[in-house]
Amino acid sequence: MSSSSIDIELAPLKNAVSMALEYAASLGSSAAEVAISKQQGLSVSTRLKEVETVEFNKDGALGITLYRGGCKGSSSTSDLSPEAIKEAVKAADGIARFTSEDTFSGLADKERMAAEFRDLELYYPEEVTPEALAKLAIRAETAALEADKQIKTSDGANVNAHTGFKVYGNSHGFLQGEASSRYSLSCVVIAEAEDKMQRDYDYTVARQFDALVSPEIIGQKAAEKTVDRLYARKMATIKLPILFSPEIATGLMGHLVGAISGGSLYRNSSFLQDALDTDIFPEWFSIAEQPHLLGGLSSANFDSEGVATVDRKIIDNGRLASYLLTSYSARKLGMTNTGHAGGIYNWTLSDTGQTFSQLIKEMNTGLLITEVMGQGVNGVTGDYSRGAAGFYVENGVILYPVEEITIAGNLKDMYKNMVAVAKDRDLRSSIRTGGILLSDMTVAGN
Repeated sequence: MSSSSIDIELAPLKNAVSMALEYAASLGSSAAEVAISKQQGLSVSTRLKEVETVEFNKDGALGITLYRGGCKGSSSTSDLSPEAIKEAVKAADGIARFTSEDTFSGLADKERMAAEFRDLELYYPEEVTPEALAKLAIRAETAALEADKQIKTSDGANVNAHTGFKVYGNSHGFLQGEASSRYSLSCVVIAEAEDKMQRDYDYTVARQFDALVSPEIIGQKAAEKTVDRLYARKMATIKLPILFSPEIATGLMGHLVGAISGGSLYRNSSFLQDALDTDIFPEWFSIAEQPHLLGGLSSANFDSEGVATVDRKIIDNGRLASYLLTSYSARKLGMTNTGHAGGIYNWTLSDTGQTFSQLIKEMNTGLLITEVMGQGVNGVTGDYSRGAAGFYVENGVILYPVEEITIAGNLKDMYKNMVAVAKDRDLRSSIRTGGILLSDMTVAGN
């Protein structure tokens, strides 16, 4: 869609935000910020090649936060009529008059507002019908069911097509909007052999509908992953090198996101408290944040407070180079806002040059982890203990699948003991990484 067409879509949303800000000012507020979103999407799921559900959603909502000095009130409305917007502003003002003062609250500083607005190529609307999406899901299921005789049934396939617009404005005079699209396809199957059953899946996600991996490939991969898990064994307790598959490696780095986020830090609830500018990873390892990647799944010109996003090193040659701070957490910590209200932006992990297959060989004897379960991660101490499944590797060769094990360690040690990162990255999330090899972890089994 052309930029002029996007502007036409954003215009009524910007008008609604402007109206709310003007009304907030007329009530005598010291500052206000307003966010509005409009989304629509179509989701189709199938099971055993029959359509199971078709869901269409189209909704929007406006949220306002109004400040009276250090006192704030917030309210929201899904009714975007002028009368409803005014009522929402009145409600926020009423709350602000009765809340306690917090000297750290307020808008992000005016000088940090974004001033450049690149076309990040995030919006590719596609006219799709339930019938067309159902065909894709059925193709994925068909490919999976035909891939191996041990695939006994499908647990379903799902296709989603979503587009959305968002606008943010505040009393600094900032008023900007962005459009985005996202499409996805997934397939889940069940394999059975000798009264043993296993379940696994595969998926694809993209900004452009035509960039999705073909349903046949998704179905075949789902089947292969599921069949590979058959005849899984248990293990005795032992200490071994651990190789996290790319999908699981993203979660390992997700714990870093929580540990260096301002909310955890000012509450003194992070295992990386006071770790800024210290070495927490090996010297060869870095993480670059790239908010302006064209078509990136987590690209944005500004965060949810209007603060400009910038390229930055999160980890620089092993050193923690940046926390993730909003305006509130930055003030609480006496630091500078980093523009992370709303999340992170396309973290790309450095690699050590090997492919994932090469890392399996280099590990020699150890465990390849392809699934983790449970919530056994303590964000305060960094203690890590999770149920897991994967494959036992000996002499660089995958021998057999394993299940009903627990892998345990401490995230500080796990980060320090990273041996390698594969160069073939998984690009399906905001953390873009290959498989991660750790020198060792405790594996608890029988």
